[in-house]
Amino acid sequence: MKAVEALFPVFFMLFLGLLARKRQWITFAQNEGAKKLVFTILFPLLVYKVLVTSELKSTFLIQIIYMDIIWLIVLFIGFKLTPFTGKKFAHISPYLLVTCEGGNVALPLYISIVGAAHAVNIVTFDVAGILINFGVLPILVTKKVVGQVEWKELLKKIFTSSFMVSVIGGVFMNLTGLHKMIMSMGLESTFNSTMELVITPITGIILFTLGYELKFEKEMLSSLLRLAIVRLVLCSIIIGLFYVIFPALVSEKVFEIAILLYFMCPTGFPVPLQVQALVTGEDDESYMSAFISLFLVVALIAYTLITIFVA
Repeated sequence: MKAVEALFPVFFMLFLGLLARKRQWITFAQNEGAKKLVFTILFPLLVYKVLVTSELKSTFLIQIIYMDIIWLIVLFIGFKLTPFTGKKFAHISPYLLVTCEGGNVALPLYISIVGAAHAVNIVTFDVAGILINFGVLPILVTKKVVGQVEWKELLKKIFTSSFMVSVIGGVFMNLTGLHKMIMSMGLESTFNSTMELVITPITGIILFTLGYELKFEKEMLSSLLRLAIVRLVLCSIIIGLFYVIFPALVSEKVFEIAILLYFMCPTGFPVPLQVQALVTGEDDESYMSAFISLFLVVALIAYTLITIFVA
């Protein structure tokens, strides 16, 4: 029942987005504008809020480094396997293998099982994903499109992006104690209510835009399924490596649930936005949206099994 309560709204918003496209209630440009609003302003504020209010463990940095190395290896493997996953979408499919959507999928599902007190477990993985999505991917995409990278301009763009500012600012304010000091001045209630107002629409808007772009075409089904198999195998290996490299952490049930759930979730929502320069048409947009939607179903199945057999 918990699975239904958590994920029915997800599929309902996807359906609304799909209906909006079918009925032409929303134009393509309006849908893109909604995505830009979320990923430029609202979602970075969510990242900041979680980082600044969470208890960062001593293994925080180690897990981030580990995950970033793993995602780079996954990306490399993805490019090598494009003959298997399909040449038509080979220019974008490898990028769909890296990172998982924590803030809008894994985090709410995880909290429904273990409670908000352990949210930092998911956030730690997400910080690693943010560094990939807003650090590595812009470099690779720029090199692919332009042929060379103007490092000074690109690094400036990366470190001034709202996501990177939110990560750096959140960690800094947390570790220095500045956030707690400011909140002690009687501003905590104002901060929390403001953040709640900002954060509440995020999931709905993202899912609506994904539903708007959702379109399964026969010619892409084979590639989608092959890519899904590759992602499932690679993410299963990542989970297995956690048991080997971080046995003490995995021995804690709340952490074990975090890795089992997180790596069965869809590709990070910022990925389609970051590879936009490589998109050649609506088929590419539909392919990315369909792949993410497919893994929303995978997340539902994983959540149900974890709730029954692990939690």
